[in-house]
Amino acid sequence: REALNNSIAHQDYELGGRINVIERPDSLTFSNKGSFIPGSVEEVVKKDIPEETYRNPFLVGAMFNLKMVDTEGGGIRKMFNIQAKRYFPLPDYDIDNSRVQVDLVGKVLDMEYARILARSEDLSLNDIILLDKVQKKKPLTDEELKYLRKNSLIEGRKGNIYLSKKVAQKTGQKDRYSKVSGFDKQYYLDLVCKAIEEHESMTRKEVDALLWNKLPESLNEDQKKNKVMNLIRELRVNGKIINMGTTHKPSWRLNTN
Repeated sequence: REALNNSIAHQDYELGGRINVIERPDSLTFSNKGSFIPGSVEEVVKKDIPEETYRNPFLVGAMFNLKMVDTEGGGIRKMFNIQAKRYFPLPDYDIDNSRVQVDLVGKVLDMEYARILARSEDLSLNDIILLDKVQKKKPLTDEELKYLRKNSLIEGRKGNIYLSKKVAQKTGQKDRYSKVSGFDKQYYLDLVCKAIEEHESMTRKEVDALLWNKLPESLNEDQKKNKVMNLIRELRVNGKIINMGTTHKPSWRLNTN
């Protein structure tokens, strides 16, 4: 143990920092100075073999021999698997040129996400990693989006991704899917025209009020505003409605010509 302590102290001296552990009631944070040697967390998780390079091989061997760790290599992948089996969020890594930090959450953040994992035993660890990103609303690469769509796991456009109908049906979330995905475009167009016909005219504020709660829950405030604006523009361009007001205070009426 004295040799182990000396090795840790030597590492601290070389890097100019210590290994920090922050414990909270439902999470842990580990951080230390230095680069992440494997380069990519995703690659480490995908590989099912121990790492070939260690910053301090003696420290790794000593911790393994003293049973302070139960495996030599493969620990990161094991953490991901344990979190997934418990339906907890996967580890979050923050890696830059001089520091590595990992956050572990010990509770369920999203019950819908937990149900997906519980009822979808055919999901691979890679699938779970990508769905974890969707759950946390993290950006996905074009390649990741392509993979998830190909496997019918998500729907929606980049920046507004939600779980697919297939996943919703499998996990008992049909109602949530309908709320998140919304109705098809023609439904909204017909609804606006019907309301204008009934009331002779509609302001933009009134059109917003008509559609707001019927728009997909996955859209934020700005996205909903843009959605309504695009629907009105399409009706105008197609000659369905005309503006009898001003640019700043429009009054939309059906085009009877």
